Amino acid sequence: MGTTNSRSGPLTGLDVFIGGPIQHAILPNGFVGQLQEAISTAIRTVRQADGNVFSAHAAEEFGAKTESFTPDQVSVRDYRWMRKCDVFVPILPLLDDRTLRRTDGTHVELGWATAMGRPVVLITTQPFVESASHLLKGLHRVGAVHTIDFDAFTGNPELLITAVLDATRAQREAVGAGIPA
Repeated sequence: MGTTNSRSGPLTGLDVFIGGPIQHAILPNGFVGQLQEAISTAIRTVRQADGNVFSAHAAEEFGAKTESFTPDQVSVRDYRWMRKCDVFVPILPLLDDRTLRRTDGTHVELGWATAMGRPVVLITTQPFVESASHLLKGLHRVGAVHTIDFDAFTGNPELLITAVLDATRAQREAVGAGIPA
């Protein structure tokens, strides 16, 4: 968990990596509006609760600066964030045809999170849509995956705080008890 400071919100000391589509969400007229709003809401919600946010969307200004980063830089940056974070929060939105928006990078990050034992708070339509892969639908069998329905989140962003606290309960209790990492 991140270093503590004088802040005292419910997510103080937690590093939260917020992910989701970037490359396949940059359209000729700009970034997909509904997705940008959902990711911005997640970032704002975590920050208002005094959590520390890692976000490629913020770093790349929702596609405006994506071209200024190389694949090597993005891969190393995101992998470092995954190693450092306490919880991964991917946002997987649907297209108008009710299939998942393509997001290769987020799926790689889900693999990293699971392999590293990071808890995941997945924001996507529930139940999973038919187009979701078997691996995504069954990820909770091999990792600590909590889900929030996309529409429920957009209607009540505070659900994210509760889910992050639930997902990180064991590690926060261990730190509180003085159990070394």
